[in-house]
Amino acid sequence: MADSLSLTTLSAQLAEQTALLAEWASGPQVSPSYLDLVRNAQSAAELAEQVLKLCVQQSRDAGHTWQEVGDLLGVTRQAAFQRFGKPIDPRTVEPMDRTVHMTDAAERAVRIVTDVLDGRMDDARKSFNVQVLAAFTDEKRGSALATVAGLVGAFEGFGEGEPFVRRIGDHTVVDVPLRYEAGDMKARVAFDADTTVAGFFILAPETP
Repeated sequence: MADSLSLTTLSAQLAEQTALLAEWASGPQVSPSYLDLVRNAQSAAELAEQVLKLCVQQSRDAGHTWQEVGDLLGVTRQAAFQRFGKPIDPRTVEPMDRTVHMTDAAERAVRIVTDVLDGRMDDARKSFNVQVLAAFTDEKRGSALATVAGLVGAFEGFGEGEPFVRRIGDHTVVDVPLRYEAGDMKARVAFDADTTVAGFFILAPETP
């Protein structure tokens, strides 16, 4: 019942916010600044995200699968779970912390990706943990980049959109969009709890 009340309340707030936004956007008699429109649109988007989360939660409580939710949203079931799920830590049987505590994760990931792609491996390796440092040799780097070049051609620069940062288990994971001559890819950098790099991958953009 609490979820139903929350959904009703949030839906009413969303309706009020979107009505206000529509009035401001279309009514010449009231002319707010464009930044006011952006601010109100952002508030509406945040409310819509909360409403969507509650709707997904209620669908799951009613017995619908992550596959059904993902199909409806146009994503994989894993992507739907990562966005809306409430994973339980098997070590503690408690809900996992989904909060990103590493505030500079996006900036550090972009810098590391740039160093790797440009061949500045001495700089990149300063951030690697012991396991990645041992495994990510120059030979492995060359082989991986050759495989990517065989798929999508030469690297042209960073792709559209901001790096996507989230918490998965004990790691902070950042996906950085990349643009190649024949297609898009993304670099994925995973940071340990101590903020060292625990994984580096170049993946197809649809990879969850």
